[in-house]
Amino acid sequence: MKFTAPLCLSFSIFFAAAQAEALTIGVVAPKDGPYGLLGQQIRAGAEASAQQKGVSLTFVDESCEAGSGVSIAEKLSAAKVDAAIGFLCSETLETAAPPLGAQTIPMLTLSVRWATIMEDALKKGWPLFRMAPSGKAESEKLVDVILTRWTGSAFALIDDGTIRGRELVDAIRAPLEERGMKPVFTDTYRPGQENQIALVRRLQKTGATHVFIGGDRSDVAIIARDAAAENIPLSLLGGDSLKAVDRPVPLADGVEAVTIPDYAKDEAALPAAQAVRQLGTEPDGYALPAFAAIEFLAAVGADSRPLAQSITNVSIDTVIGKIGFTPAHELSENPYRLLQWRNGAFQAASP
Repeated sequence: MKFTAPLCLSFSIFFAAAQAEALTIGVVAPKDGPYGLLGQQIRAGAEASAQQKGVSLTFVDESCEAGSGVSIAEKLSAAKVDAAIGFLCSETLETAAPPLGAQTIPMLTLSVRWATIMEDALKKGWPLFRMAPSGKAESEKLVDVILTRWTGSAFALIDDGTIRGRELVDAIRAPLEERGMKPVFTDTYRPGQENQIALVRRLQKTGATHVFIGGDRSDVAIIARDAAAENIPLSLLGGDSLKAVDRPVPLADGVEAVTIPDYAKDEAALPAAQAVRQLGTEPDGYALPAFAAIEFLAAVGADSRPLAQSITNVSIDTVIGKIGFTPAHELSENPYRLLQWRNGAFQAASP
């Protein structure tokens, strides 16, 4: 006698099978070459996360050569991925985004900040999302920090004359002045000098007690050292460029920076960091962002597919914090934080 399952039971079995089907995510990252170490971080972070979330991964090598995105898109399409993460280089996205976008395959770049590719994605409806902070995120956080912590203080804005240094200072000066906060001193200093005693003396004469420096870590370290030697108390603040090698002059304790935190040192991320280490990779650089990208997509995919229609409607707690995206496909929460250099590391700033 042939057994026929009731309609409701058949539907339940079908639904359960569909839910059990593993999400397949492409991981686009360099295997070797100058970016091989960064690619290793991405692959290890993604793999550690996928093992916990029951996600299937397809790894695709990223050469970062112009035009290479076409082949990468073909491999991802052939693997029938539900989404893809990584995309370390803009050269990859330039030619991978159009075919992947046409197939509505979501792409989460961990690195690329190129504005043009995001503008194209919005115009053409590609599901390209940026986990790297936008170009405005750093200056917006700096403005917020200065407005919150320096109100009533005499402050100065100085830069090293580079394009980045000047643009960053200009990006924070205008909104500060709109809110009634004007610097008592602005200046462009000469970078790469063995000492900056003349500069710190000029700052003292202006009465400035707080100084934002649009420059690199070595110059900020020298300014901090010379201010201390001259017994000139200055509260120094820098941007993301301060997160660099601590030499030749060590950075003084108390110097603050608006930068991306070291996620691996966050207590909530310690289990994820350990999972990455078990794969033979330190949880540095892109490892935990890749871990979080898989977490995010797994959470979205558990409730709804195709993913492209759901990504902008959710906010997910991950090992690097809450991840969600604006209608412009940018992170809805600014990842920059105010940190303070203490005991050889950037740590949460004192209240």
